[in-house]
Amino acid sequence: MLLLIFLGLTTAAYMGLIIAFIFGFKRVPEFGLKGRTSNNTFSIIIPFRNEEKNLSALFKSLSHLNYPTSKFEILLVNDESEDDSKFLAENFKMDFPEFKIIILENDRRSNSPKKDAIQTAIEKSQFDYIATTDADCVVPAKWLQFFDECIEQTQAKLIAGPVGFIQDQGNKKAYFQNFEEMDFMSLQASTIGAFGLEKAFMCNAANMCYEKKVFIEESGFERNSEVASGDDVFLLQELRKKGFEVSFIKSEKAAVFTNYQDSLKELINQRTRWAAKTSSYKSNFAKFTGVIVFMMNLCLIVFTGLALFRIIPSQFLLIVFLIKFNADFILIYRAAKFMNRENLMRYYLWSSIMYPFFSVYVAILSLLKGYEWKGRKFKT
Repeated sequence: MLLLIFLGLTTAAYMGLIIAFIFGFKRVPEFGLKGRTSNNTFSIIIPFRNEEKNLSALFKSLSHLNYPTSKFEILLVNDESEDDSKFLAENFKMDFPEFKIIILENDRRSNSPKKDAIQTAIEKSQFDYIATTDADCVVPAKWLQFFDECIEQTQAKLIAGPVGFIQDQGNKKAYFQNFEEMDFMSLQASTIGAFGLEKAFMCNAANMCYEKKVFIEESGFERNSEVASGDDVFLLQELRKKGFEVSFIKSEKAAVFTNYQDSLKELINQRTRWAAKTSSYKSNFAKFTGVIVFMMNLCLIVFTGLALFRIIPSQFLLIVFLIKFNADFILIYRAAKFMNRENLMRYYLWSSIMYPFFSVYVAILSLLKGYEWKGRKFKT
C-alpha cells in the first residue's frame, strides 16, 4: 500500500508540473517582427573546436544576415582545433571583408573551455549586446533583428530563442535521431513553459543574447567556472535571481538549427553533460523539476519490475503510464507544432516507452561518471 501511495504522490506532482508547463507555454505570446529601424549593436561570439565539417554551413548563414554591417561584429574563438577549422575561419574573414570578423585563440583560465572562449571574446568585443550560437548551427537571416526588436519591446537583459534540427530531406534519419529530437522537443516545451510561468531556468546558448554591461557587472561565469558546461543556464538563473528581465522569442522564424548527434554514444555523452550541471543549479524550481522528472521515470522502471513479479497490480502501473503518456503528449505536441514538426509525433509511442530507461541511465551516469566532449574528458 505504501508503494502505491508513493507512486500516486509522484504521479500527482509530475502531473502538476506538466500542467504548469502547458499553461506557461500558452502564456508566452507569439513574437513577430514589426520592421522597426535597427537600433542595437551586437557582438556575435562563436567558439569552435574541430568543427571543419560544420563551419561552412554556419558561415554561409552568417553571410546572409540581414542587419546593418556597422552594427555587428563576429568573433570566432578557436579552442585548440586540430583540424582545418581555423583555416576555414580565416577564409571566411577574407571572403567577406565587409564584415568585421575577429579570430581569437581561447585563453584558458577555468575548468570550462567554452566559458573561457566566450569570456575571451567578450573582453575583445566592442558592441553592447552579446549574441551566441554554436559552431554546428545555422542562423536565420533576421536573427539579429529578432533580438533587436525583442530588446526594444521588453527591455530584457537576456533573451533566449528556439532551436531546431537541420532536416536533410535526402537522407533517412537513424531511429535514435528521432528519439533525440523528441527528447529535445520536451526540453524546449519545458523551457518555453518555464518562461511563461516567470520561472525560467533553461535556455540554449545556440540561440541566446544578453547585455554585455550586465554580464560584466554581474561577474559573468565566475560563480560556476568549476562546472565545465552551463554557460547558458547558469547565466540565466543568476540574472533572474538578481531580478533582471529575461525573455523568450516565441517564433519559429527566429529559430537556430543544429545537427543531430552522429551516434547514440555521442547523444548519451551530450545528455550526460547537460545532466551533470543540474546539481549546481541555483533555481529551486529547476531543482524541483529535475527531482520530480527523475523520480517519475525511476518509478516507471521500478514499478514495472514489481508488476512483473506481481508485487503490485499491473493495472496501477498502466494507469500511471497512460496519465504520463497523455500529459507529455500534449506538452510535446505544442512544441512540435510550434516548430512545424508535427510529423515527429509518429515516433512518440516507442520514444515514450524508451525515455524512462534513457533518462534514468543518463542521470546515473552524470552522478557516477564523467563524460567526453570534443575530444576532452570531464569529471562531473
